Formats: sequence, C-alpha cells, structure tokens
Amino acid sequence: MTTAADRPNTPSLDNYWMPFTANRQFKKAPRLLAAAEGMHYTTVDGRRVLDGTAGLWCVNAGHGRRQITAAVERQLATLDYAPSFQMGHPIAFEFAERLAAVAPGGADAQLDRIFFTNSGSESVDTALKIAIAYQRAIGQGTRTRVIGRERGYHGVGFGGLSVGGLVNNRRVFPLLPGADHLRHTHDPARNAFTKGLPEHGAELADDLERLVALHGAETIAAVIVEPLAGSAGVLPPPKGYLERLREIATRHGILLIFDEVITGFGRLGTPFATDYFGVTPDIVTTAKGLTNGTIPMGAVFVQRKVHDALMTGPEAAIELFHGYTYSGHPAACAAGIATLDIYADEGLLTRGASLAEEWQEAIFSLKSAANVIDIRVLGLVAGIELSSRPGAAGARAYDVFIDCLNRGVLIRVTGDIIALSPPLIVEREQIGEIVSVLGDALNRAQ
Repeated sequence: MTTAADRPNTPSLDNYWMPFTANRQFKKAPRLLAAAEGMHYTTVDGRRVLDGTAGLWCVNAGHGRRQITAAVERQLATLDYAPSFQMGHPIAFEFAERLAAVAPGGADAQLDRIFFTNSGSESVDTALKIAIAYQRAIGQGTRTRVIGRERGYHGVGFGGLSVGGLVNNRRVFPLLPGADHLRHTHDPARNAFTKGLPEHGAELADDLERLVALHGAETIAAVIVEPLAGSAGVLPPPKGYLERLREIATRHGILLIFDEVITGFGRLGTPFATDYFGVTPDIVTTAKGLTNGTIPMGAVFVQRKVHDALMTGPEAAIELFHGYTYSGHPAACAAGIATLDIYADEGLLTRGASLAEEWQEAIFSLKSAANVIDIRVLGLVAGIELSSRPGAAGARAYDVFIDCLNRGVLIRVTGDIIALSPPLIVEREQIGEIVSVLGDALNRAQ
C-alpha cells in the first residue's frame, strides 16, 4: 500500500490543468503552498506567507481550525454520504435551520428557505432557475429574461456567465438567450479615492427602467447584482443605488438577487451585505465563507414567499426539478455547522466593523505610492487600482503580486487592480505588515 511517505516530494505539474491560471507561465516557476495555520500559509520550501486574501475570499475564520476538522472527521465516521433525492439525513436539516437563524436581513426578511449547492457558480444558476420557476408558478410564465450588470462576476456556469459582465469569461462561450445588463457603477472621474460609498452614480440603477422599456417587464424574471462587486476589482455601490434598484424591481414585479458569495459571512463587518446596506433582496447566493473554504459548498437563501409559491399542486409532485448529487453533503454540513459555531463564539460576523476604520486608513496610506490611481475600501475589503503599462495591461499588478509573495504576503490581482480581503481574525500588526510589504512592492514596480 502506498503511503504519504512514499509519494514524491516534487510531483509532475503536467497533468493538472489549473483554473483561471496562465498554466505555461505558472509551471515554469510554480508557486506551491503546502500547509496553513491561522493567518499564514507555508510554502513547499518552508517559507511563511501572510494570507492577505482569505485564500480566495473564503477562509474567513483563518486556516487550520481544529474544530472544523474534528466535526468533519466525526461526520465521515458516522455517515460519509447519503442521497438527497427523495431521501434525507438529519445534519442537512440541522444546518439549514442554523443558517435560517442568521439569514440575511434578519427574521423580518424571511430569507429562511435554504437550497444547498456545491459552489458559488451553482448557487447563482440555482437562484436564476428558482426565479424563473417562481414567475411561472405565479402565472408569469413569460418572465424568462434575466438581467445582470457589466463587470459583474457570477461564476462560470452558463447562467452565471450570461448575467456576468467580465468579457474574458464570456467571449469564448455561447450565452443564454434573453440575458441583458445594467451599466457598471465604476466612475473614477467622479469617485476616485472615495472613502466609503461613492457619492455619484445612484441614477445608474435607472438602467433597469430602460431595460423594462426595451424588453417589457412581462419578460423579465430577475435582476442579479453583487452588492459589492469583488472579482471586478472591489467596486462599492454608489449611495442609494441598491435602494433604487430594489424599488424599481419591486414596482415591476422583478425579483432582486444579491450575489453574496464574497460579501457573505462577515466580510463587511455585518453578517451579510444585505444587513450592511439595509436592502432586502428576494434571493441571496452564498458559498466561500459558508464552510470557511474547507469543503466545497454553497447555499441559496430564498424568501419564504418565493419558496411557498412553488409548494402547490399534488403533494407527491416534485416542486423544482433541480439539484445536485452532493446537495447538502453530510461532511460539508458538518464543516458548515462548525464554522457557524466559530463565527458565533469569536464574534467574527461583526468583528470587521471594529477594524474597518483602521483598515481603511492603512490602505489609504498607499495613495501616494507609485502608479496608484484609485483606492476603494469597504469593510475588510480593499481594491487598489494601478495605472497600466503601455501595451501590457495587468503586468504591473502581476509584478507586485510576485514581489509581495517573495516577501511573505499573499495578495490577489485582477488586471491592474490589487484586491485584499484578509481572514476576519486579522490583527492590527498584520494589517500593518500587509500594507508595509505592499507599499514597498508598489514603489519597486515600474
């Protein structure tokens, strides 16, 4: 029997086709992480790297949480897998109940019907399907169109790609008919270096009125936006924008979906962005922080009125022909419950609020660094936009990324925008370390 000790220390890199990666570039100079604990990764050559990105926006409670490991181990020893089609297992119902107790918007929002998925992409496609099914269930079967937003990211399923607005994700693949887009809200000419929410741009929500006039409200099922656009480079909504979008959607019978895969579970200093902005959508998509990134899982929070509209007809009839083999996987549910326990015990869903002002001031201290043209901060998220080198978009930020990694700090880049989102357990001195290393790297990148 082969053991871990028998495996080679340097596996071949040929076979693994890596996602969202320049594979040929990476494999010439691989960057491999071998272990993680608390706020740090350890590379294969033994270097400690401070995690400035919570993995990929997901390790909100920090790495190596023994409580989660023990919960998953117990669950695997008890029930490793059980089907969720016409069968059930207790821990999935327990996790759904626990999530309902902390659901976006609180009890009054009634976003307490939970559909389990395995990723943010699956959560988005699930939410879109639920929205269309709801419209049909209430006699609005002509409402099949879905509206996204330019520069939005909603995963890589065909539904998410169709409502998403990142051109490189879309250009190769056929898209769903009937999707359309609001304009994005990024307006550096008027809003550059704004602290908090931008003052200008709420009127861009009126694009939904324009699309209603173009297509007819009777054709539109739902509009989906990220309350804070993350993957596009940290784009906070203008003041009043989400409120205006909610009012227009309600007036025209259009469901509003918030994609909270990034903002869910404490990222803005509140449990969800729904709570931060005080705007209640009809459906909320989540993943990432749901299990602290330990086991792939997503959850869609659905307003009770939407759920109940489908609970009609014969009791023996399947109400929604949708689901996944691993929906509500027992081990993932165990990880999720343990994660919720940690969030509650350590106050992590609101801890970011106590650090937000210091985080903002630390990030804004980089305003005078070389090539910085904008800074955007909300909660424990930051986006630092750099001017691009002529004919080499993204190259400057990539060089900063490599420089920071070599000096022991992990950041994330998207084009020439640096994105930061540390685990919610980050301490003040670690904020200082991230900013110090990043500032030096910015000034070295020409």
